[in-house]
Amino acid sequence: MSFPIPGSSPSHPLAPYGWDDDWAAAFAPYAEQGLLPGRVVRVDRGQCDVVTPDGTVRADTAFVVPRDPMRIVCTGDWVAVDPDGDPQFVRTLLPRRTAFVRSTSSQRSEGQVLATNIDHIVICVSLAAELDLGRLERFLALAMSSTAGAALLGDGTQADRYEAHPLVLLTKADLVPDVTTLSHLVDDIEGIAPGVQVLPVSSATGEGTDVFGAIVAGGTSVLLGLSGAGKSTLANTLLGEDVMDVRAARDVDGKGRHTTTTRNLLVLPGGGTLIDTPGLRGVGLWDAEAGVGQVFSEIEDLAQQCRFHDCAHEAEPGCAVLGAIEDGTLPVRRLESYRKLLRENHRIAAKTDARLRTETLREWKRRGAEGRAAMAVKQGRMR
Repeated sequence: MSFPIPGSSPSHPLAPYGWDDDWAAAFAPYAEQGLLPGRVVRVDRGQCDVVTPDGTVRADTAFVVPRDPMRIVCTGDWVAVDPDGDPQFVRTLLPRRTAFVRSTSSQRSEGQVLATNIDHIVICVSLAAELDLGRLERFLALAMSSTAGAALLGDGTQADRYEAHPLVLLTKADLVPDVTTLSHLVDDIEGIAPGVQVLPVSSATGEGTDVFGAIVAGGTSVLLGLSGAGKSTLANTLLGEDVMDVRAARDVDGKGRHTTTTRNLLVLPGGGTLIDTPGLRGVGLWDAEAGVGQVFSEIEDLAQQCRFHDCAHEAEPGCAVLGAIEDGTLPVRRLESYRKLLRENHRIAAKTDARLRTETLREWKRRGAEGRAAMAVKQGRMR
């Protein structure tokens, strides 16, 4: 039996998972068809766990397998489920508000959606290992790309009023007992993350976890970072129980093994939902030019002062960026990182355009062949 679909009433069974008036409005056409709303809390090999007003069901995603990998069912998605199916099926995806996307490691130049409908992108950086500012800049570029228009609706338009806010967590802060050293680390990261909150936390001592819990209580958050960054331990701390499996990181480099193998959406007792993810070995850029510009906003601002509007900041006269390098106000490392990420993003964009052109041409040829075959049949009948 389908459940009546009210708005954002706190008594609604899906309210703890983020159900609100806007989701109710988006789902209304499917409610008329007798379908159930649900949020995907886990995906595994073509099936997903979906929490619905009638409880959690195991549903098949065969009905929504798209050609576009960006539309594959993902943890965090809101979906419409057929309650009378045996087995039950996800019939459609509701339009996503936000998404965190990286490029795949394959040669097909495709994007991989890691989490959807998120309000906070939490980048976990372990203080058990040496701080890698370049890797953090890469994470931030992708996160800020999600804030800069990743909310794509079903018709391809953007919902600008939805955005995901990045947050940098310095985990295992208890390993840096010196307050001055920890303060310097925070300053270093704030210098490359304009407008982004940087918060030291420790699951061992509880430092910062109350502040973090208050932040994620408003909406859906996703934890991202390398293996051993303490994501699952932090999730267990917020949950108040050991729900996620964890293992100790290696002392030699602070790295851990992939104890989390799927992306899981968890309801927090203090409010909000949390998506824990497996450790990421790589985060290739995907449509991240806007995010790169935000992360390196000081370089973008300097570029406006260059003598030539198409200045490449290599050896051009009157280059304000190179001038900042010379007077020491812009670190060389920042410029090199900026160039590297822009080159990578442009390379991925070019490969993606080429793939789309190839697929479009293949589709045209297929339709042309079908048209010719239909015409041949028609002409044969006319004779």
